[in-house]
Amino acid sequence: MAEKIKEAHKVDRKERIKIPHQPYKKQPPGERIFNFDEVYLGYDEEAAKIEATRCIQCPDPKCRKACILGNDIPEAMWLISKGQFLEAADLYRQTSVMPEICGRVCPQEQLCEGACPVTKRGTPIALGKLEAFVADYQRRALGGFPIPRIPPPTGKRVAVVGSGPAGLTVAEMLTRKGHAVTIYEKWPRPGGLLVYGIPAFKLSKAIVEEKIAYLERIGVEFVLNTRVGQDMAVDDLLARFDSVFLGTGANIDAAFKAEGTDLDGIHQATEFLARANLPMDYLPLEMRERPVVGKKVAVIGGGDTAMDCVRTAIRLQRCPEPAEGIIQGMPWQEAEVTCVYRRAEAQMPGSVRERVHAIEEGARFEYLTLPTRFIGNENEKGHVAKMECIRMRLGEPDRSGRPRPIPIEGSEFIMDVDTVVLAIGYWPDPLISETTPGLEAHRWGLIVANEETGATSREGVFAGGDNVHGPDLVGTAVAAGLQAARAMDEFLRGVEVSDQHVHGPL
Repeated sequence: MAEKIKEAHKVDRKERIKIPHQPYKKQPPGERIFNFDEVYLGYDEEAAKIEATRCIQCPDPKCRKACILGNDIPEAMWLISKGQFLEAADLYRQTSVMPEICGRVCPQEQLCEGACPVTKRGTPIALGKLEAFVADYQRRALGGFPIPRIPPPTGKRVAVVGSGPAGLTVAEMLTRKGHAVTIYEKWPRPGGLLVYGIPAFKLSKAIVEEKIAYLERIGVEFVLNTRVGQDMAVDDLLARFDSVFLGTGANIDAAFKAEGTDLDGIHQATEFLARANLPMDYLPLEMRERPVVGKKVAVIGGGDTAMDCVRTAIRLQRCPEPAEGIIQGMPWQEAEVTCVYRRAEAQMPGSVRERVHAIEEGARFEYLTLPTRFIGNENEKGHVAKMECIRMRLGEPDRSGRPRPIPIEGSEFIMDVDTVVLAIGYWPDPLISETTPGLEAHRWGLIVANEETGATSREGVFAGGDNVHGPDLVGTAVAAGLQAARAMDEFLRGVEVSDQHVHGPL
């Protein structure tokens, strides 16, 4: 493939390196903190062509190797530079079922853009923004997602548990093979993480809704407000379906061990983000109330979820819609949101771009700081008012490879807070493994599955995504869904399942 690109697309690399980066449009910080709309507004056609022309058409494209899904990025850049946007979109859809989503939410600076040699000489090519641009362009031109040819029904039925990126991927790919697919989702709307975990200012809910409508159009059925493991068992599904895919993700908030976490005004990240970012009819009845944030908000954690909570809190302090619960009797100019993280900035696991956005929007950061106790307000019984913290220093690396944070004796101090969001990580829901006899799982709830096929210890049951590997990227979940779908198709057709599934054309 590399030789074909080299022969077909000979370019003057020295001249291309000189082409200046084309800035993509985005809302200025002073505007976007007053709304929950997408921050990035994207490219127009001319800017997209110029930006794609910056690709030097490497004979050994490292960007493609760094892409989780193996997208043919150099060829896509060539097509975009020639104005062949529909062809570029088709190319992305040969390896990805969600280019409009991955182009928005994947941390390209850590993946394709980070591997691009142009990055070493200056501003990286905006590979993610160009991917999203052509996918959006195609949907506008066609009036929706391109509809594939669906073969005659095979007579095989598949149940997919969870409608996040892995589950949606499996459902689409098996439907495109002629199998009948039904998705079971515990929330009132489909979309999983894409709807309930990623804020609208990063990914418009309209895009996910359009994707769901497309899946329904090609035959996927959705059963909502149904938690498998509670409302029905996996064995109940196996009695009705020929195969089951478990795509339940990792959406159980990790517990934060400190005194006072049960005080009012302290939120878990999942509940906070869902209640703040979504229309009320997207939520279960018991969650249909906006979180009220105060004047001094602290978000505990350093990953992308923590940044999502920081940026959501900033908007809640200012926006009358969708958040009715804005600060009452306090000018928002006096409000502040602080991210509290126990390591140094260099060890933060989340996207640098998201952290820069948070800083642009006015967020503050307290590094090398660990909350140890939450204290209630004497005048408002049961509501958090202060947070006791201790300063940390960095020691030898721990199992994560990052320096271990060590408390500094005598460095305790008090922070005034009236709202706290705990965003320290996620675990998979152990309910599935606990209620499914013979389904092997680690003691912390991760399902044991074949790395290449997603096959579990139960025949006919496959799994993939965050419930197998732990919290990871949308692209990683899509890749796991693609691998599992190939293996499940073989299983349904009576073919011996191979453990050598690699990424390739869909």
